[in-house]
Formats: sequence, structure tokens, C-alpha cells
Amino acid sequence: MTDVVEQRAKIRVVDFNLHYGDFHALKSVHVDIPDRQITALIGPSGCGKSTLLRSLNRMNDTIPGVRIAGQVSIDMDDVYGANTNVEQLRRRIGMVFQRPNPFPLSVFENVAYGPRLHGTRSRTALAATVEEGLRGVGLWDALMDRLDDHALSLPAEQQQRLCIARAMATRPDVLLMDEPCSALDPIATRRIESLMRELVDRYTIVIVTHNMQQAQRVSSHAGFMLMGELVEFGATEQLFAASRDQRTADYVAGRFG
Repeated sequence: MTDVVEQRAKIRVVDFNLHYGDFHALKSVHVDIPDRQITALIGPSGCGKSTLLRSLNRMNDTIPGVRIAGQVSIDMDDVYGANTNVEQLRRRIGMVFQRPNPFPLSVFENVAYGPRLHGTRSRTALAATVEEGLRGVGLWDALMDRLDDHALSLPAEQQQRLCIARAMATRPDVLLMDEPCSALDPIATRRIESLMRELVDRYTIVIVTHNMQQAQRVSSHAGFMLMGELVEFGATEQLFAASRDQRTADYVAGRFG
């Protein structure tokens, strides 16, 4: 069961089901994800939280045997509609993965990749986009003289920031983050969390995390998933302090998971 979110919903999921072949991975998920807030999805491994995240921009389309039913919309536009341009959809909904995955290109070309793919050819325009993106993630001062350096030569935290800048470069409305700090040390994790809090003024952010303390630190809303079901959704403080479902209470208390 989910709570109705008071803020305007940026993303609405209605009776959404997903099967991997015969496996029912998501079961009748209903949720409204609020605009320009950080929403965290928590739950044990294999509960469906990353599958739900990837469903929001149709990243599961590439997996053989996937079947979906129900509806996902962003700003009332049907994500799975017959006329939906998936390339444009993914421009609106950026994705940051669990481990930093910069392209094997220069720092500049990583950030410029999306705009170039979508038709930007002007070197001046690309340079402005790269600078804006790197400033947005706090990397410009460190990398302004190293734009031609290979991205894979950067430390892990800088690589992840670069991936966030790459996702931002197409000017999305939404940023999806699948355990963005799991490969980082505690200091780097705090820096990425601080960056999330800065970015939420401009973006709707949805994160998947196994770190319940992280969910409490950064999110305004949280959902607990178990065996493909969204068991409970609401304000993060309420979900952790006064869970309405005993399964949620048991999980956040550490009794399983």
C-alpha cells in the first residue's frame, strides 16, 4: 500500500507489472514520485527496486523476455506509449549507475557525448555545455586544465561526478541513481550526497540504495520494496520512525534484509 504524495507528481506509476519471462518481478506497483525531491527506494537484494528504477526510462527494454503491463507517465506523458520516442525519453530521464562507468574517452568527450549525439555540432556550444556540467558537479576547478585527460584515469569519486555531469548534459528533468555511492569510500559518499542535495533544486532525483542511513540523510520520500511489491511509500521520516506496515518496520529495524 502507498501513500498519496502531497507535492505535484513528476512521475506517476499505476498498477505496473513487469515479468522477466515467467518471473513476476514487479507486482501492481502504484506510486507518485514528487517533483524536485529526492525519493529513495530501499529493500533487500532482489526485491525489485533497481528493476522499478530502470522501468522509469525503459532501460529494461533491452532485456529479452521482458513483459510489462500498467502505466508509467512523466508530466502526464505515457512512457510506454506506442508513439513514445525512447531516445528522447532517455534524454529527459538521465541515469547514473552503481559503479562509475565513464566512457573510454576524454573528460570533455564524456560530457559532450549526449549533446553531440542529439545534434549539437558547434565546438563553442559543446565547450559551454561541458563547463556548465563540470561546474554543476564541482569538478570544473579540478579539471578545467585536464579536459583532454582520459576519464578512466580519474579517481572513483571524480569518475562518478563525471557520470552525473554526463547525465546532466542533455538537460534532463529527472536523474535516476542506482546505488551511486556503493563503490565509493565514506568521504566520497558524503560528497556525492551533498551534490544530490544541491542538484535537487533543479532535478527530480530517484535513488536506489541499500544504505538506510543514506536514505534517511538525503531523501524526503522513501519506498520500501519486498518481493516485487512496493509495500509502503511516504515521507522518509514517517517511514523510518512510524512504519504503517510491519514488514517495513521489521526491515528498517534490521530484523531481516
